[in-house]
Amino acid sequence: MLEANIKSQLQAYMANIKQPIELVPSLDDSPKASELRALLEDIAELSDLVTLAADEGDARKPSFLIRRTGTDIGVRFAGIPLGHEFTSLVLALLQVGGHPPKVSDDVIEQVKALDGDYTFETYFSLSCQNCPDVVQALNLMSVLNPRIRNVSIDGALFKAEVDERKVMAVPSVYLNGEPFASGRMDIEQILAKLDTGAVARAAEKIAAKEPFDVLVVGGGPAGAAAAIYAARKGIRTGVVAERFGGQVLDTMGIENFISVPHTEGPKLAAALEQHVKDYDVDVMNLQKASKLVPAKTPGGLAEVQLESGASLKARTVILSTGARWRTMNVPGEDEYRNKGVAYCPHCDGPLFKGKRVAVIGGGNSGVEAAIDLAGIVKHVTLIEFDSQLRADAVLQRKLHSLPNVTVVTSALTTEVHGDGEKVIGLTYRDRNSDESHLVELEGIFVQIGLVPNTEFLTDAVALSNRGEIEIDARGHTSQQGVFAAGDCTTVPYKQIVIAMGQGSTAALSAFDYLIRLAPAEEQAKAA
Repeated sequence: MLEANIKSQLQAYMANIKQPIELVPSLDDSPKASELRALLEDIAELSDLVTLAADEGDARKPSFLIRRTGTDIGVRFAGIPLGHEFTSLVLALLQVGGHPPKVSDDVIEQVKALDGDYTFETYFSLSCQNCPDVVQALNLMSVLNPRIRNVSIDGALFKAEVDERKVMAVPSVYLNGEPFASGRMDIEQILAKLDTGAVARAAEKIAAKEPFDVLVVGGGPAGAAAAIYAARKGIRTGVVAERFGGQVLDTMGIENFISVPHTEGPKLAAALEQHVKDYDVDVMNLQKASKLVPAKTPGGLAEVQLESGASLKARTVILSTGARWRTMNVPGEDEYRNKGVAYCPHCDGPLFKGKRVAVIGGGNSGVEAAIDLAGIVKHVTLIEFDSQLRADAVLQRKLHSLPNVTVVTSALTTEVHGDGEKVIGLTYRDRNSDESHLVELEGIFVQIGLVPNTEFLTDAVALSNRGEIEIDARGHTSQQGVFAAGDCTTVPYKQIVIAMGQGSTAALSAFDYLIRLAPAEEQAKAA
């Protein structure tokens, strides 16, 4: 089942298993069950502490349980966790086997302290880059707390179950049989939903912090670079972020990050976070900024207010809040979000196998999505507002070569239609004839660009007509002591490497601002 080099790598990891574990299969006569048995046999051969037990007969087949021998501590997968979920499998083996998790002691204690019985069911797809974070978080929680259970289910393999529950986006999580969450979440976000007092405790802790020399708002590539460059100057640095990694977490393949031929968004985000944590940086995650109050005088303290009710003060602020997917803003879009309206073709594409879908947007992202989906779904209709596609020529040639793709240009989507539970079609208006057309379909993938996360800055700094923060070549905004970097700014090209460079520039400019203030402050004190 596993290739020789993968076996060798896995065996090296499994040397970290400290307690005996058993692999308990539940199989049927399907080809996938045979594949799963072969996988489990390969794993069991790699360590004396791993044994393959007899078939257990779980209701979901094929599935298997990783169980610490002689206990009820275990993690269950329904399906074959390869692809993006192979890492989840490896971590489950290690953690059930007693290898310590790489999370803070505070998080571990918070998981152990949860009071109640929690049975999670997590639907994933093997092509989803966001799913492993959720799977791994819930698996770890089930290892730490015996009252927590999680089964991770391959939605493509258990199609009848997915259809019955009307799961149309992954990751999708059920708790005790009821919908709990959809989309990427880390363990801290899950705990925040379960532990109702967590937000208040975090806000209280944040409010007690001393002012920072540099406070970075946003934890994407620009924010990470800014934090590292500031910390290297030896000044007190903090990062407050809604989710560390930002938009990169939702990115599939990255092939233009110089010196790295190929990586994936979550991997890059994890590397960024680890690099930041190598320095003396105070990282405050799961915190969304609600207002910026610039300093009243040069060298004074700016204030960043948070939705949690807490606030932070700093001598300089670097805004790196990034951007998010632009929505169509048409009737039905919000109502059927994750019920046929989707934004990640890599994550949710497999759930639409054999169905009809539309892709909105004719840029590189839209055309790439249409090409990928064409290999899975029955038919793709690509709808572009402009009179021609804007994607690279090589992508357009590939798109037009596909027999199950229809391209519609000069078209404006006006409404998403549904039956109360899921998408059944969309209406677009031909911009040349002004005629409306109904397209019957089951899925809509929106790929129309980004919108900056700057709503909370309307009265604080100068913004462009697109809502982007206006900056100069050094990252200065219209306010003294406030700098900005990355996709939330007027920088013409929204790229990871450019955002990192901008973050570095903003940090260096903030440091220059601080050192030039020092003599004036000393004079003021002397007076």
